[in-house]
Amino acid sequence: MLMLCCFKKDVAKSPADVVVTGGDSSLQVRTPRGELSITLPEGVTFEQGSCIPTPAGESCGEELHFRLRISVTRSTNEEASDRVMETLRAKETYCFYCQGCMTRLLEDRVFKRVLPLPNGNWNTIVDDWCCHPDPFAKKLLPRAEDCLLGDTFLLLPRDGSCEQTLTDEVSPVGSEDSQDPKKTCRRLALISCKSCSLVLGEAVTPETLKLYITQVVVEPAVGDRKPEASLNRSVFLERVIAARLLELSNSLSSFHFSVQTPDGKAFLLLWLLNSDSITASVPEMCVGGERSIGSPALHSPSPRAARALKLLYTACFHEGTQQRDIVTSWEVNAIGHPVVLPLKVCEELLQVIDDSNSTLPVSMRRMRSYEVAYLRL
Repeated sequence: MLMLCCFKKDVAKSPADVVVTGGDSSLQVRTPRGELSITLPEGVTFEQGSCIPTPAGESCGEELHFRLRISVTRSTNEEASDRVMETLRAKETYCFYCQGCMTRLLEDRVFKRVLPLPNGNWNTIVDDWCCHPDPFAKKLLPRAEDCLLGDTFLLLPRDGSCEQTLTDEVSPVGSEDSQDPKKTCRRLALISCKSCSLVLGEAVTPETLKLYITQVVVEPAVGDRKPEASLNRSVFLERVIAARLLELSNSLSSFHFSVQTPDGKAFLLLWLLNSDSITASVPEMCVGGERSIGSPALHSPSPRAARALKLLYTACFHEGTQQRDIVTSWEVNAIGHPVVLPLKVCEELLQVIDDSNSTLPVSMRRMRSYEVAYLRL
């Protein structure tokens, strides 16, 4: 497997200034500015002597590019703690926590049944199945002690503990001044954490909760074990969405995703290019100048490489002609499996993806009319 390394020319002026070697589960990089050790993911090793300079192209005058070969062995111990859909099992006990403040939201739950819902766009193709009015118009709701799994949410029966931990608020969805007179403004009963006010999902009915997997942490109940401190919000969101996109692409053989708000409005278009990327972004301060023994940087953890998804993306509200053409093409050709998230989460996800794009070398930030980003698993 090939890996691309890129250096700014203020770190190394020529290929001869860069020496890359492999250590014990690490990559050792030496430049005139200093030495750096990058920890590799489990199962990834560098093939000694395989690092060679490659042309960077006319638009990359301030960059040096190298290709190196790595060996990848899939680990049986790869973490899947953020994959809620793979965690839930029938007849096991689970705790549900608010991702923002780690407050326990529900009493411990034991589900008799954990069942998948039809995938996100099933109701848009029901006309292809039936020659008479939609027989599936009735909402699919969980029975007592059921858990139903959507693409990005869980449907659960409400219990008495919710009165102490959750708040309800009715919010309009969609434009009230829509040009279409037949299109009325729909209202959602939003569910929020009473402790930190984080919006967790919706009340589909007075007895049914819809909790988004980006808003809650689900853990098996094990004795009196306390939940670990909540992950940084952007890190948690990145891992959850990356894991879910990977699961959906594997199960549906779909690589195009339309991130939508609950009213069905497309917000962000994602094109999954590959799922076996490995990325490491090293701040310039880590390779800047010599380090003294007392320097905090000397004792700071090594930069860590991580497995990641490589994506092409475009935001649906961009004004550029090329971006509008992409959005129109996806809509006309019904490209993109819907991934429904609250508007605030869509905005957070776009910020995470934009931040990823900004860390890439300038020459690698765009491909055709799309922008490029990586989501770490």
